[in-house]
Amino acid sequence: MLFSYKAKTNSGEIMEGTMEAPDRFSVMHDLKGKGSTPLFITEEKKNSLDLSSIFGKFFSRVKINDQILFTKNLAGMLRAGLSLFRALSVLKKQTKNASLGNILNSLSNEINAGGTLSSGLAKFPKVFSKLFVSMTRAGEESGDLAGALKEIGANLEKSNALSRKVKGALIYPGVILSAMVLIGVLMFAFVVPTLANTFKELGVELPTSTKFIIALGNFFSQYLVLSFVLIIGSIVGLLMLLRAPFMKKYVDFVVIKLPIFGKMSIELNTARTARTISSLLFSGVSITRSIEITKDVVQNFYYKKVLDEAEKEIEKGAPFSKAFEENLNLYPVMMTEMVEVGEETGKLSDMLLQIADFYEGEIENKTKNLSTIIEPLLMIVIGAAVGFFAISMISPLYSILNNIN
Repeated sequence: MLFSYKAKTNSGEIMEGTMEAPDRFSVMHDLKGKGSTPLFITEEKKNSLDLSSIFGKFFSRVKINDQILFTKNLAGMLRAGLSLFRALSVLKKQTKNASLGNILNSLSNEINAGGTLSSGLAKFPKVFSKLFVSMTRAGEESGDLAGALKEIGANLEKSNALSRKVKGALIYPGVILSAMVLIGVLMFAFVVPTLANTFKELGVELPTSTKFIIALGNFFSQYLVLSFVLIIGSIVGLLMLLRAPFMKKYVDFVVIKLPIFGKMSIELNTARTARTISSLLFSGVSITRSIEITKDVVQNFYYKKVLDEAEKEIEKGAPFSKAFEENLNLYPVMMTEMVEVGEETGKLSDMLLQIADFYEGEIENKTKNLSTIIEPLLMIVIGAAVGFFAISMISPLYSILNNIN
């Protein structure tokens, strides 16, 4: 059964939470065992028709912006002198996100039971990444938890801003292509059948391309709803196929080889690698552990493979720069040179941070100019499609005019 409780700690603070237990006496015994005095314990009644809780589980989640605010506010309150338990209680009262509120409640219980913030965060792997947890643990071990949280917040903010710029640059071509498909289907469904009937009445010989368009038009006009279902189903099926584990290797290879987006992908993965390792090293995490965590941050199969090889080589005593030097097709020469300089001077974290700043700036500039680059390509695609349609439908008209002459 689920019980909600309110108890008073040894320090005089009031804590609230929920606990699974067979009865009230078990909850009371557990709270007293942790040094708290129970004030009241009530059983939570489960209502199968509680739609708000049902939908809440599906739609309430902790967004990246919530995580950024959480880390920044928590760091600020710790620097102001509040205890960790007190700071978490304040954040719980302020948050309007139900999921984050439950997480903060769990974190408070973890701290009250003698645990650490990092151990509490590790219980929510779908919300807090290994990078988040490791940097928090490093901050706890170094005695500068507030500084570590501030660094985590800054990294999340930069990563989120970079992702939004890349996604934003892809919205424009996505909207244009979607509109093009919609207009095309409607034209095939309502315009082509009318022209097809005209050609049939005149008895003109139709070229192959015109027959193909008329066949599509007849299908779309007779099965319009089915056509949209098939198109949407095909798109969803293709996306699911591309996201399948066995396809990841091939998709990632194509991504880094694309004419325009390939270089952006290389720079994006380079920036993520550099910033993640730099942040972890700055927090006091070992180089091998930093690389292991970074493998979860970079998404590309081939970059994970390079970092995996780098981890093994470092354990054998090889320099970190060797891994990048042997993979210049994935990491730019600048990465190798800067890492080598960082190793020689003992300022590897600083060098990696400079690399991250540089390539994030490059990506930002490219995303600003991406629409300028994509527009001509879209015009070519749209022009080719319109041209094919126009020629296919106009050719029979020329045949009719020639026969009249």
